[in-house]
Amino acid sequence: MADLTELSAAELGRGIASGDIDPVVLAQTYLDKIAAHPLKDRIYARVTPERALSEAAAAKARAESGTRLSALDGVPVSWKDLFDTKDIVTEAGTALLKDRVPAADAEVLKAATSLGLVCLGKTHLSELAFSGLGLNPITATAPCVNDHEAVSGGSSSGAAASVAFGLAPIAIGSDTGGSVRIPSAWNDLVGLKTTWGRLSLDGSVPLCSYFDTVGPLCKTVEDAAIMLAALEGKDLGFSAPEGDLTGKRFASLETIVLDDIRPEPLAAYTEALEKMRAAGAEIVPLEFDDIRANMAETGILYTYDAWKNWGEEITARGDVMFAPIRERFESGAVFTTEDYNAAWERLKATRAAWASASAGFDAVLCPTSPILPPNEARLMSDGDYYVTENLLALRNTRVGNLLGGAIVTLPTSRPSCGLSLMGAPNAEEQVLAISAAVEAALKA
Repeated sequence: MADLTELSAAELGRGIASGDIDPVVLAQTYLDKIAAHPLKDRIYARVTPERALSEAAAAKARAESGTRLSALDGVPVSWKDLFDTKDIVTEAGTALLKDRVPAADAEVLKAATSLGLVCLGKTHLSELAFSGLGLNPITATAPCVNDHEAVSGGSSSGAAASVAFGLAPIAIGSDTGGSVRIPSAWNDLVGLKTTWGRLSLDGSVPLCSYFDTVGPLCKTVEDAAIMLAALEGKDLGFSAPEGDLTGKRFASLETIVLDDIRPEPLAAYTEALEKMRAAGAEIVPLEFDDIRANMAETGILYTYDAWKNWGEEITARGDVMFAPIRERFESGAVFTTEDYNAAWERLKATRAAWASASAGFDAVLCPTSPILPPNEARLMSDGDYYVTENLLALRNTRVGNLLGGAIVTLPTSRPSCGLSLMGAPNAEEQVLAISAAVEAALKA
């Protein structure tokens, strides 16, 4: 039998449905691999074997009786450690929440469990999810699958590593400024940033109330589509493959996202566009200067909200935090409610202009990240390097968060280089469908 940990979530679901895969054997296979892995403590904050095996046993009984709950019934999943798990410590990567034990599961975890998914455990993240690097000396820094001395990207750092290292078939993370897409790109995964409000945030540790989103990190677009439905408590079933790109029309965003881009991500992006054109796609350049003013105001839009959520706790106990993260929160204290509300009104106007500018395209393209994963040790020892890489890591993805749409990142032919497809708000199904066709073209 093939190594079960090399299969996609959908493949595992099909194997369970056919009777070829035993959910208990599957869960134990993952638990054993996690226990034996030398990097496990940098990836998982805690593993939940009792819960996993109990849920897997129930999935096995349903499979044997022909009463499976969904296409993913019996498939294991890892959860970023900011999603509450009943009676299991949830700390969000910070000593501010050390030994915090929630009384109930997060709503998205409840939804997935109701469809039979199996909880493997909780993965590490950037402290309070407020960094795109994944660097966290307070708890642990997850490694990049392509360079174990580099960070894996944040803030869903352990989530990406759990899938990339074969320690989970699928992971659930959150994305506020790129926190699903950056670690997905740097670890050669598919990542989905959902539209704000599409998935429940109840029971998740907050960062920025109007940018926080939930999304999967996985091996295939099919997995992302099925998992999105599961997080809503729905059974999508297995998705049909998308056709080719003939007649599809894309925009290649040129504003901001190509500035100061490193050679490897630029080469990967160029190659990806060439493959898409060869598969029949039309790609046209798109400038959108309206976003420049909003990008200049991200300090207001993000840090004001983050400080509002955490300022009181940080003022009292901020000495237990990683200093650069604490300082980023504290920078939000200088802004007023009037500053914040005015910045949001300007952003709403930009979003309306973007809807018009991007209309008529199947998706808007850009490199997911303009840089490769930075070296962990250098980030800790070189302040200038930390600032430069931290700012660039989330630069391109933050454009997408500001514009507010559904976005998929796909791996390219070059390690740690992703291609993003940006769609309209609440257009996840359309973006996933076209991403499946692009995924096929990139693999051709």
